[in-house]
Amino acid sequence: MGTPMVAGRTRSMGALFAGVALLNTATVGLGTAATLIVAAGNGPGWSGLPSVANVLGTAAGALGAGLLLPGHGRRRVLAAGYGVAAAGALIAFAGALTTSLTPLLLGILLVGLGNGGAQLSRYLAADLYPEERRGRALSNVVWAGTVGALAGPALMAPAANVVTGFGWPALSGPVAVAVLATAGAALAAAFLPRHVPPPREAPAAAPVRATGVARPLVAMVAAQLTMVAVMTMTPLQLEDHGHGLDVVGWVLSAHLIGMFALAPLSGRIADRWGPRVTINAGLGVLALSTATALAAPTAHTSGLPVALFLLGYGWNLVFVGGSAQLSRDLAPETRSRVQGTVDAVVWSASALAGLGSGQLFAGGGYALVAVVGGVLALLPLALTASRHGR
Repeated sequence: MGTPMVAGRTRSMGALFAGVALLNTATVGLGTAATLIVAAGNGPGWSGLPSVANVLGTAAGALGAGLLLPGHGRRRVLAAGYGVAAAGALIAFAGALTTSLTPLLLGILLVGLGNGGAQLSRYLAADLYPEERRGRALSNVVWAGTVGALAGPALMAPAANVVTGFGWPALSGPVAVAVLATAGAALAAAFLPRHVPPPREAPAAAPVRATGVARPLVAMVAAQLTMVAVMTMTPLQLEDHGHGLDVVGWVLSAHLIGMFALAPLSGRIADRWGPRVTINAGLGVLALSTATALAAPTAHTSGLPVALFLLGYGWNLVFVGGSAQLSRDLAPETRSRVQGTVDAVVWSASALAGLGSGQLFAGGGYALVAVVGGVLALLPLALTASRHGR
């Protein structure tokens, strides 16, 4: 294995990791601040709009990046996407300063476009390695989400203190952090090498039947629906039982740790036992998570943190396993387009889950959300079992 390959791979992994970490940092802080800004200025009924704008932007960004990558290359596509995100963060910052809804939502939509490219970075990392190491490679980029999950919330209060010194609204602080983070991501993308020699052991991919895409797609959509629905309603469940933001933060921290921190373990499982085993294990963990939430819906120091951690890790197993299968089983000439389309569908499912979970909670409480989430998690397993039984 030659030195140019090793050097190019190392440089690429560093740039991809940094870009994803910075985009996640930006979106966590920006999304939280925007939700509070919109709720304060337009009422709580509109507070879901920033999340919808982010999800729609990310879905469109993933689809667009997947279409552009074959012809323009990873460096140009990611740098352009992160540049759009930086411009969007600036527009959102102007909206935060004036508490104006339109520029705030437009800015979040544009940040989401860049985030769509960041989501595809895991596949770009996988392409740098031979098949037996692709699960670990893409999981290392997924792990970058841990940085955003920790840094985004941690920077909110210090940033608010800084901007108030200039006489600006406190909630514009996290949005200013998003401006710096997205600009840093664009800079990181500029450090991507123009060309990296392909892995020597990479075999030519055989044509893939539609079922080869449908299985990971169905599993990833089911996992996304389950995860977003239960996660979104957990703060309301805690609030209804008299718990404050400290408890909400603790439970959601357990969830975020499950979502990202163990991604390298998921990658090793995918490389060792295969993507399908990893996906099925994740669906099983998701079902266990919803059962735990159903059994202990008010246990804020035990049952719920465990349920939310399992919810995050079950999603991670499905996400890494499905991504590993899509990085191995697709022909190079169609790979990025299909991967971008799958990500767009998965992110669109987030919007559906966010809207539907509120209706479920209003109609049957947290228990109904958990039951529906469990059914959604088990459905792909049941479909797979029925096919094998024929």
